[in-house]
Amino acid sequence: MADVQRLGSGGPWEDAVGYSRVVAVGDQAWTAGCTATVDGRVQHEGDAYRQALVAFGVALDALVRAGFTPADVVRTRMFLKHAGDADAVGRAHAELFGAVRPAATMVVVAGLVDPRMLVEVEVDAVRDPSP
Repeated sequence: MADVQRLGSGGPWEDAVGYSRVVAVGDQAWTAGCTATVDGRVQHEGDAYRQALVAFGVALDALVRAGFTPADVVRTRMFLKHAGDADAVGRAHAELFGAVRPAATMVVVAGLVDPRMLVEVEVDAVRDPSP
């Protein structure tokens, strides 16, 4: 099996729960769930659009550190606290991935770890193996 690269971001739950922000194996990578939590603080309370931009930014930063680009994204998952935020989160997704057009899933969940969080995202990537 190819070398497994496990990278953290210093998020407040990574050590406590025991997970990596991104795991890459060969030409594939998967992020953990990412929210708008930066330096232990939830950003943009009440604004699902801006939270989605931050959450996707956390995921994309992790992928870049693992050697991937936004163009390598093949699948995204969006977990919303409120169905009414679907348009706002979808708009953020389109701004970031409209040209890439990954497979995408958006679901409404009962809640997230912190009640101020409105959206959590996951991103999967596959890069071209040629040099």
